[in-house]
Amino acid sequence: MSDAERPVASPCVNICALDDDDLCTGCQRSVAEITRWSRMTNPERREVLALCHERAKSSGMVWTVDSL
Repeated sequence: MSDAERPVASPCVNICALDDDDLCTGCQRSVAEITRWSRMTNPERREVLALCHERAKSSGMVWTVDSL
């Protein structure tokens, strides 16, 4: 078995539509992030996932304890 790290999975949820800010309404990635995903390193992918989570929180897609 290899010690190589497995690739970080794509956040795609197959709801592909861009909003007014050109962000995917399904995964919250930008067009540039979507097209570059397959060439990103795992640390880059984790950074994008963190951005997606922040975008989802700020748009109200993710509830936080503070918002309840």
